[in-house]
Amino acid sequence: MDTRLAPRFDNDSAAQEAQKLLRSCVHCGFCTATCPTYQLLGDELDGPRGRIYLIRQLLESGRTSRQARTHLDRCLLCRSCETTCPSGVEYSRLLHIGRHLSQEVLPLPLGQRLLRAGLRGILPHPKRVRLLLRLGRWTRPFLPASLRRRLPRRSSRGKLPRKTHERKVLLFQGCVQSAAARNINAATRRVLDRLGIQCLELSRQQCCGAVHHHLGADEQAREQARRNIDSWLPRLQQGAEVLLVTASACALEIREYPLLFTNDPAYRQKAVELLQHCQEIGTFLSHEDIGRIRLHGTPPLAFHAPCTLQHGLGSADSTRELLSRLGFDLREPADRHLCCGAAGTYSILQPRLADRLGCDKLEKLQETGAANIASANIGCLLHLQERTEQPVRHWIEWLDELLAREDS
Repeated sequence: MDTRLAPRFDNDSAAQEAQKLLRSCVHCGFCTATCPTYQLLGDELDGPRGRIYLIRQLLESGRTSRQARTHLDRCLLCRSCETTCPSGVEYSRLLHIGRHLSQEVLPLPLGQRLLRAGLRGILPHPKRVRLLLRLGRWTRPFLPASLRRRLPRRSSRGKLPRKTHERKVLLFQGCVQSAAARNINAATRRVLDRLGIQCLELSRQQCCGAVHHHLGADEQAREQARRNIDSWLPRLQQGAEVLLVTASACALEIREYPLLFTNDPAYRQKAVELLQHCQEIGTFLSHEDIGRIRLHGTPPLAFHAPCTLQHGLGSADSTRELLSRLGFDLREPADRHLCCGAAGTYSILQPRLADRLGCDKLEKLQETGAANIASANIGCLLHLQERTEQPVRHWIEWLDELLAREDS
């Protein structure tokens, strides 16, 4: 797709990058068939091809409209279109640039700016998230139903292993996950302890940067990434095997740190080095001898593979294979490639669309007949859990619980 930049973008490196990315699009439209928002709304402009046209118009005219930005903002960035695209269009990068430029050309309304500032001010900070959750639970009886259902169920992390092992990994704690679902990392530590692997947790860990990055605050995302890199690399160089991440969205953000540092060669090189050591938990265990943690007879488990696992990391198949080898009776929903609607802060910024997608996904999961539901990302877990009384947990928690049952 040939694009001529408007004069205002002549010296804009991001616009020039978008211009190059647009060249790989051949307008085939295969992407629309797997786009959740296009399937839901049936509007070409709410699909990847339509949004690409809107970005092209922005680049060529130097102008945009509120309606055009609405279509861009409705994108989940699930990357299902990237999995489908025969031309290898880097759509997620293109959309990120398009959103950034559209906000420069036409600033967001005050209400939207305040909402996004609030999200950036709370979500990346575990202590603030914990305080907010505590306040929500104290006032739960007085909250409207829509807010009550958003409160995650209490999660106890149980006993932690205290053995020292020769093999050591760094365990990323996360921000929202460490406050709202503490048992995920605790379960990971117990499971790995059975394999003779010790998990190290660094104090003062930062958010991976995804919240800032997805909300367009790239400089704050870079600052968080720099602090994380400076904290993790020395420990990895001193002998920790990998940086282990249990939330697929965080794993994807960390693996894409080099994209944040296109104009900072020193940190780009450090980010590339970090790539060699960062692994999502499913990928890590798929290369381990899992004989000691194999289950014997389990109830059916419905598995929702997050978009970040499927389309971002591209490791959903290996996770499915791992769960089957572990002994899970795995059931997968129809249209498993479609997003559940969580998509980071999307469920807050686009609540109606997120709710429809979440209900659709949950219905498909329930049609499998499994009483229990598993996923691999904190956002998906919380989003689905809001809509059902069925337990929705990370698959590592189900593994940990079932292993404990077999021991007793």
